[in-house]
Amino acid sequence: MSITTTFSEFTKRANYSLMDSLNADPQSTEDGDDHLTREVFSGHYVPVNPTPIPQPEYIAHSKRLFNELDLSEELVVDELFRRLFSGDITAAQAPMRPVGWATGYALSIYGTEYTNQCPFGTGNGYGDGRAISVFEGLFKGRRWEMQLKGGGPTPYCRGGDGRTVLRSSVREFLAQDYMNALGVPTSRSLTLYVSKSEMVRRPWYTKGSRSYEPNILLETPAAISTRVAPSFLRVGQIELFARRVRGQAHQAALKELQMIVKHLIIRNYNKEINPSLAFPDQVVKVAKLFRGRLVFLVANWIRIGYCQGNFNSDNCAAGGFTLDYGPFGFCELFDPRFQPWTGGGEHFAFFNQQVAAEANFHTFCSALRPLLIDNAEALKKLENIHDGFTEEMNRGMENMWTNKIGLSSYDAPLVHEMLKLMAHSKVDYTKFFRKLSNIPDNSSELKSTFYVPCSEEIDAKWCDWLERWRKQIIKGRAYKEISANMKSFNPKYTWREWLITPAYEKAEQGDYSLIKEIQNVLANPYEEQSIDIQKKYDRLKPKNFFGTGGVSHYSCSS
Repeated sequence: MSITTTFSEFTKRANYSLMDSLNADPQSTEDGDDHLTREVFSGHYVPVNPTPIPQPEYIAHSKRLFNELDLSEELVVDELFRRLFSGDITAAQAPMRPVGWATGYALSIYGTEYTNQCPFGTGNGYGDGRAISVFEGLFKGRRWEMQLKGGGPTPYCRGGDGRTVLRSSVREFLAQDYMNALGVPTSRSLTLYVSKSEMVRRPWYTKGSRSYEPNILLETPAAISTRVAPSFLRVGQIELFARRVRGQAHQAALKELQMIVKHLIIRNYNKEINPSLAFPDQVVKVAKLFRGRLVFLVANWIRIGYCQGNFNSDNCAAGGFTLDYGPFGFCELFDPRFQPWTGGGEHFAFFNQQVAAEANFHTFCSALRPLLIDNAEALKKLENIHDGFTEEMNRGMENMWTNKIGLSSYDAPLVHEMLKLMAHSKVDYTKFFRKLSNIPDNSSELKSTFYVPCSEEIDAKWCDWLERWRKQIIKGRAYKEISANMKSFNPKYTWREWLITPAYEKAEQGDYSLIKEIQNVLANPYEEQSIDIQKKYDRLKPKNFFGTGGVSHYSCSS
């Protein structure tokens, strides 16, 4: 297929499966003029137009995704393309739809249902408050949905302005690109535009603040990033329709639950689930497939040091990839309780993510049960899949640790002792495993990854551990092969918030060069890169950034 070089060619990719196969809210308007907070009682989506940012200026795009979609990089400066992805839906041309859409979803935290975040206390006002999809189409045989983050208010906005600030937009844009380069399932970055005239106020931190919560209201440029995924269906979205069935919200509630689950299967599991299967069999199979994807996802999060920060049902993509990039962070100084978000608590901490995943899977299975109520055999299969999550998650984690430290088979005592020593030594998570990938002879080769000097007792324990580990990894294999395999699992370059912060601070002054530099570095996280890049980006976190608001921790105000 030829490269798409013009906006007119781009529009011909349009193919709107969601709007064609699901129900619009019957109380919505056809023209998308629906921006005030209100309850949405039924339907799968609300037609709503984004609110364009004034005087949009291009900052960056994902070269990797453009290449995958066969999009010419000339498009980022195309006037109509720029207008669409900075929120101006009037740029749409047939066969595009002249309206965007937002969706509702429910919220469960660790399997407990919540409605108090909904302004009506019912759950009917909770959903995409500032995320508006504007395009769905086929590219090289694959379906992609394109969604504006910060595209203005929707009926789900809960009284907010529907905007995102430049700071959070830069973080999300870079993080999605980085996660894809790491080989972790994720939503993707397409473009990033900033307004040259619209400012929004958000709580944040003064420079160098030691405050835990934001201590200032900061004016920051409004921005719109476009994220891309096969779909943006969430566990919380399936959950919403199951709640309506259970509460007998309306006569079509069960039908709408069936429709959204069928749509999920078509959008995210069409290659793995035969459409000729009976629907109960498809439901059972999607549960098993989602379980496998969720296990793979969380094991990869732990592998690369990523902490989601707020892994609720509404932030859990039903397609099994990383979706939300609000309160996320990457672990530098190793701590199983690492949690970058001030509102997250220990239950969403780094090493608790597998427990949060199981809670989300419980919510997902519970949402599927009404579809199998008259099929005892299928219900039993679903229960077995649900009950097998812990075992499957443990197996996924064991496989991850086996590959991460170069073992031929999992050795629980060896891994557990390593993690204890890492915590005692206050190691840098990424640097430690990269150094270990060199198959060091003694502990002195690891000490450059420690944030504090280790005692003689701990040093002796490291020497003993390394000796036992080296005996385990050899097993007839060459060091060079083991090292290369380990380096393919252990990135050289990680996300370091204190290096990202200057990028969005410079961007607020109109200088986007550091964003592009970081984008290029993180595009190749497993490669050694140049000496200059190594000196700048492969460093321990400086002491002055520990405990600093907006760097070591941050609120979700974006």
